[in-house]
Amino acid sequence: MNDTVDTIESGVGAGAAPAAETPVEAGARRDAQVAAVVRKLAGRSIVLVGMMGAGKTSVGKRLAVRLGLDFVDADHEIEAAAGLTIPEIFSRHGEPHFRDGERRVIARLLGERQRVLATGGGAYMTKATRERIAETGVSIWLKADADVLLRRVRKRNNRPMLNTPDPEDTLKRLMAERYPVYALADLTVISRDGPHEAVIDAILDALDHSLASRHAESPQTIVPVELAERRYEIHIGRDLIENAGEAIRNLDSRAACFIITDRNLAAQHLPRLEQSLSEAQIRHSHFVIEPGEASKSYEVFARLCDAVIEARMERGDLIVAFGGGVVGDLAGFVASCIRRGMRFVQIPTSVLAQVDSSVGGKTAINSPHGKNLVGAFHQPSLVLADTGVLETLDPREFRAGYAEVAKYGLIDDAAFFGWLENNWRSIFAFGPELAEAIWVSCRAKAAVVARDETEQGDRALLNLGHTFGHALEALNDFDTTRLVHGEGVAIGMACAFRFSSKLGHASAADAARVEAHLREVGLPTRIRDIAGLDVDADRILEAMFQDKKVQRGALTFILARGIGQSFIAKGVPAEDVRSFLVDELANT
Repeated sequence: MNDTVDTIESGVGAGAAPAAETPVEAGARRDAQVAAVVRKLAGRSIVLVGMMGAGKTSVGKRLAVRLGLDFVDADHEIEAAAGLTIPEIFSRHGEPHFRDGERRVIARLLGERQRVLATGGGAYMTKATRERIAETGVSIWLKADADVLLRRVRKRNNRPMLNTPDPEDTLKRLMAERYPVYALADLTVISRDGPHEAVIDAILDALDHSLASRHAESPQTIVPVELAERRYEIHIGRDLIENAGEAIRNLDSRAACFIITDRNLAAQHLPRLEQSLSEAQIRHSHFVIEPGEASKSYEVFARLCDAVIEARMERGDLIVAFGGGVVGDLAGFVASCIRRGMRFVQIPTSVLAQVDSSVGGKTAINSPHGKNLVGAFHQPSLVLADTGVLETLDPREFRAGYAEVAKYGLIDDAAFFGWLENNWRSIFAFGPELAEAIWVSCRAKAAVVARDETEQGDRALLNLGHTFGHALEALNDFDTTRLVHGEGVAIGMACAFRFSSKLGHASAADAARVEAHLREVGLPTRIRDIAGLDVDADRILEAMFQDKKVQRGALTFILARGIGQSFIAKGVPAEDVRSFLVDELANT
């Protein structure tokens, strides 16, 4: 799992509920979460690991009470078995003797029954102990900074490992040795000074996420989009292109297909798709466009419409959008217009398209006045997200798509954002975490679309960062050599959090954390990161007024009270936006 969740000094957990939640609602939600975590643990113990002073005992006791489990401290058990204190064991018998006894005691405790177990600081360094924990438990590293640990351990004198002339230097040396091993734990939760309940809430959030069935391990996962008679499914897994013919035939055995793709996809993957359709005995034609936002134009749209008609596609046939977000937007809009509405299938081939643009029915082309200003809501009949094809993406496109994944954590799922902070390397290495991230993102979007299909309410939250991002794309003349959509979203989300901080909604620490993570994965976060873009605050503001969310001349932004706590801010004064943009351009 290797998940990380942070807790902040205010005492609010990383998965904290939105401010509007009442105490009764919060209590009911937490009770339901506790029941779910216990069920998902399936009898496994929770094992807390970390340095001396990390809070394993104090947090463990309270966590056990919340979960209705027994709590045991391995060090106390060792002392009881030996009839000696741990400093006495070290003094009389040495550390190797202590470690061997520690290993045996932990193995016994884990073999007895499910419980919350706090281990000593060095226990997890023993390979046999780590393996035993992995077999029967879930390991959680309580990670703390050196200054926090020093403040705590100075209060007690029973730390034999710190019985040295320079305890601070010894502690830092131990941290350097142990932290790489602690990082092997299933979960990581940051332990800061503050209420223990904040750490416990963060642990529960992390467990709730990470103990869900590991969708990445199954050959295929299905996420339903519940829209009554227009319900459809998102299939997530490998080799879906090779099996697309069968999936489409199951949808409608008589339908012909018109594939819309771009030049890059046609060269790499179109033969596989066409072979699959041929094997399923599905009549098909295709049309290849140039990659990039420039193809979302009136001219290309008109050529496509004529091509579909010339191919003798009937209203009951299917348009197949085979490509990234540009192809999906364009093909979906063609499908919405031809013969007053044809069905279409999304086969998204980029991260961005798989987690965002292929789901929800937004289709559009661009206008010289702005992005996606001409379009329609037109839901697909099926989405096939082949995760294997992502391995052929240009690294820049992959990173850009990741911005939309991070967006779901920033909107309303702080624990997911924490998980991404710790697992992004595995995602970028095409590990099983990639399919997990896509599943979580699709599930989140499907839930929002089911509640608010045409963006009359909280679906607008999915536009976090887009008011800034779309304006920058338009000012850049949709030149993807300098800025692709996901990069614009990354800059926009970082701007949204900094703007939220300037307005007093979010903390500067949260804004810095968002920017740090986006920068860590290689995404731009500042307007001046766009090479060759020479604009001032007034030009950016003017472009923002072309945004689709403008209502009666007033700007609407998606802002945040913190990570996972976004909200719709209507009627944001233009002078506030301009002042922020002036500062952004001056400071970047």
